[in-house]
Amino acid sequence: MLDRLDDGLDSQLGTTHTDGAQLSGGQWQKLALGRAMMREAPLLLILDEPTSALDAQAEHELFDRYASNAQRVGRLTGAVTLLVSHRFSTVQMADLILVVADSRVVEAGSHRELMERDGLYADLFQLQAAAYR
Repeated sequence: MLDRLDDGLDSQLGTTHTDGAQLSGGQWQKLALGRAMMREAPLLLILDEPTSALDAQAEHELFDRYASNAQRVGRLTGAVTLLVSHRFSTVQMADLILVVADSRVVEAGSHRELMERDGLYADLFQLQAAAYR
């Protein structure tokens, strides 16, 4: 992305600047994620639909890299990541998944545990997975 900006790291971003570079939704999201992940050992990271504007390959690469780093930091510092997502493919890696419906937690467990229970999580996971078959 930096190579495409006239002034590299010194570029102004956004249309509020007269000469500001406009980024796509995915580029803004990648920039925000990069900023969030600059800390080497955060104690809390909250990601709310962090890949909604990314393509499938970028989403996969991000979560592969992020999952291994989050596990490493968690072991070292006890850090916690809160990931809010409607994409069930992105939450499978979580140690604990909380399913919220009607403003309350209706299920909790790992991906495997929730799939075995055959409840709301399993229904919604299968619904999303069916779209890819």
